[in-house]
Amino acid sequence: MDMKKEYFALLLFTVLCSIPYCHSDSNGGATCATCGVIFGLAEQTAVIHNTTVVQSMEKLCSYLPIKFEALCRTFVEFIGPILFEILEENDTPDEICHKLGLCFVEKGRSCNLFPMKKEKAKFYHFSEDPILIKKTKHLNTFKLGADICDLPGIKEICNWIKNIFDNHDPAVDLDGDRHSVYETLRGYSWRGKDCNDNKKSIHPGARAINGDIDEDSNCNGIKGKDPSTGKSYETTFCSQSEPRGIAVLGDSISAHFHLPREWFNSTELSIANFEPLPYVGENELDWPALSYGTGFMNATEELSRIIHGHTDSIYLRLWERNRCNFRDYQNIAVNGARASSMVDNIENSLYRNVTGDYPLIVFYALVGNDVCNGHPDTISHMTTPAEMKNYATKTLQYLDANLPAGSYVFMTGLADGRVLYNSLKDKIHPIGSLRNDVTYAHFYDYFNCLEISPCTGWMNTNETLRNLTTKRAMELSAALQEVVNTTGPYKNFKVYYNENPINKVIQQWEAAGKQAWELLEPVDGFHSNQRGNAEIARVIWEELEKEWPETIGKVNPYNEKISSIFGNQGGYR
Repeated sequence: MDMKKEYFALLLFTVLCSIPYCHSDSNGGATCATCGVIFGLAEQTAVIHNTTVVQSMEKLCSYLPIKFEALCRTFVEFIGPILFEILEENDTPDEICHKLGLCFVEKGRSCNLFPMKKEKAKFYHFSEDPILIKKTKHLNTFKLGADICDLPGIKEICNWIKNIFDNHDPAVDLDGDRHSVYETLRGYSWRGKDCNDNKKSIHPGARAINGDIDEDSNCNGIKGKDPSTGKSYETTFCSQSEPRGIAVLGDSISAHFHLPREWFNSTELSIANFEPLPYVGENELDWPALSYGTGFMNATEELSRIIHGHTDSIYLRLWERNRCNFRDYQNIAVNGARASSMVDNIENSLYRNVTGDYPLIVFYALVGNDVCNGHPDTISHMTTPAEMKNYATKTLQYLDANLPAGSYVFMTGLADGRVLYNSLKDKIHPIGSLRNDVTYAHFYDYFNCLEISPCTGWMNTNETLRNLTTKRAMELSAALQEVVNTTGPYKNFKVYYNENPINKVIQQWEAAGKQAWELLEPVDGFHSNQRGNAEIARVIWEELEKEWPETIGKVNPYNEKISSIFGNQGGYR
């Protein structure tokens, strides 16, 4: 499976990627979906501003940051003359994409994101129309089934994306301790900020060196000595406080995948809403700094335009419980991760010195990718219970060799994703907001038609398939529970099984008279949104306090003194 091309659909001219499982070119696949979104927004913008489609595309380019605006205009300069020749009045975005050859009819079915015009019987490529063939003969047109990432302007953007998604380690890390002084590109958005990138022994979570009198070896902002006692502050405030960090081995849920609604609703497009695009792109369309596991900040004024709600996280609550835990977080989550890819490469990105660092609380949280894929025969491509046990056991063995003694590991069960369709099916997707003409049910079917759905089994109008997917998810959760109960003991950690929190979150939310869809991402219709992430953090923390209080350590009695002496402890950014 190509884990790069999967991301090249649904993000306007820039970060063309929201599909965690695009493996297919059926009917145009991700290229077709990207084209549909681009021209869907262009056509709607043309209606709003009473312009041509080409003029509206130029306007869309003007919304983008300078780096992307220039590439966008290169694309428009290339495709504009072609559109001028082939467009007819009342062409839908899907018809435009089929004429261009970026979408095509295959396997006896045609895929359309927007409603078809009744008077038009079928989709066609302009090479099928003798008149248009003559009109476009002098142009540099492209063949049926072209890849959008081969087109001028778009090609450079796709290469930018590939370079970002290729590596799960920080792009800037001089001393090799997997912590960085750079924010994005797997930097401190994902792991606590390094305070000395020239010494591998200095990083968040390290045990104090010489009481941290001279240098802050664990980057928690506490160093020096108390003049009244002569003892180091680190020794007095932290040595007996049971410091520990948190790490998440997960998928796009834990990475907090979020595509802004404002980028897909033609009535909300603006320069201001696209300003954070480089930050979002360099974080792989994820928001780990605001996630349920490792979130450490609320959205800035700029970011709050496109992500909504406050941040709550297990890390923040762990730090509030013991301020010596400052900056000790690692988000080792990857979009599309499943048990096999965790073993293959993702878990290797976790860093902990077995003897030189404090213990770690690790959440193994693969919420649904082992049952989610874009294959038409989705059941046959799901992880089996036997495979799940094998992969999970290998990950536990890896952790036992790499975690400090006294650590804890939680194996989290899979979610029941039927809530997605049940909550959203009749609501209008942002891409259809102008005319209220695209429901989530249709949106899901469109992705399934192109065979690029993030989760064919749950994002589907077929109730039987949704139920079968949940059945397998529950079997995999039982497999994880069996691994916890039958393997080990492990020398460096204790392992527990915890139910997936999203089901309890939704139950509590609905019991309060609210709607489940309020907790879900509006663009992909698959992930928890910012509000949902905060609720997940709350539920997990409450369970830790009640069921496993030993894992979170005791409340540090020196918290107020740490705050009064060291303030914000150096901050996060």
